[in-house]
Amino acid sequence: MDGGGPADPGRLTPGVHASPERGDAGARDVGPWTSRASGQNDDQGDPPPTGCAVNPAAAVLVSALGAALIAVALFDVFATLFSHPRRHSLSRTVISVTWSACHHVPGARALALAGPLAFIVVVASWATFLGGGWALLYWPWMPGGFLHAAELTGAGTGLLDALYFSLVTLTTLGYGDVSPAHGLLRVAAPLESLLGLGLLTASVSWLLSIFPVLSRRRALAYEIRLLEEVGADDSDPGPPSPLPASVYADLTSRLVACERDLVTFPITYYFHDDDPRFALPAVMGHLLDLAEQARRHGTATDAHFHGGLLIRAIDDFAASIVGRFRVLGGGSTRDVLEAYAHDHAVGRPAAGRHLRPGEART
Repeated sequence: MDGGGPADPGRLTPGVHASPERGDAGARDVGPWTSRASGQNDDQGDPPPTGCAVNPAAAVLVSALGAALIAVALFDVFATLFSHPRRHSLSRTVISVTWSACHHVPGARALALAGPLAFIVVVASWATFLGGGWALLYWPWMPGGFLHAAELTGAGTGLLDALYFSLVTLTTLGYGDVSPAHGLLRVAAPLESLLGLGLLTASVSWLLSIFPVLSRRRALAYEIRLLEEVGADDSDPGPPSPLPASVYADLTSRLVACERDLVTFPITYYFHDDDPRFALPAVMGHLLDLAEQARRHGTATDAHFHGGLLIRAIDDFAASIVGRFRVLGGGSTRDVLEAYAHDHAVGRPAAGRHLRPGEART
């Protein structure tokens, strides 16, 4: 040993392990980390490598790709929660593919899983883009830019270690077996942890915001369904024709709220209702019948007026599902509503026939 004095176990250096032949004269292991003899001062010893482990051109390309993945995920999260996501955004594409796949799965219950499954896949895609993007940013600095509890076993493990560190940081687990050594990495890792916490919070908030939307839609569908059943029951005198103007006004305001919900939370379109009592696609045709019935009664001016408002609200609803969810129909609103019902695999029962709870429409 060149210098005198005992080894200082407090000075930790990554990647330096004791050798049986050197004994106490060299570096000795202290737990999973290693220490350097105090006789080797900073000028004589080799400092921990903190530069890029790959060639500069590849490091720039990999880092740019990682930054792009992070930017795509953040933009999509923001657009989904605080704005109107575009048709070709990440979340809309994932949801549409999931819905289409469930359509091709045999069995009547497949569509009921489309909405929850789409939610899980979208959140998983956000986590994948963020975790993968940060891993690509860390990769050029592996292994030299990090302190490791044990040396890498092979040159090909750099990307795996970068992905491991990224996922541990994103989920805020923080095992501590790998920690950043370079100053930039010490700043980047906490930022990723903050994004991980934000992703968790955003996902939970998104999930909680879906349930009130579904409740409003199902309540509207159930009311329309009751009006349809009363009108088709031969033993019941049926509702007045036209209905009171207040009924048309209430239906209009609630349909407008449902249309706005679809615009703000497009994923709710893909939550299919197996119970025909609560399936809005199955009763929209009857709602249009009620509105047209009110318009035919010119003597009841209030009902005539509110019936016209309801027809306009139905037209706007049909235009929204055509423009945002690719529902294909003919040139009329009724054709669009029929295509909407077909997309959800529901239809209207024959006149005078009452469906039992849980019975599927044909």
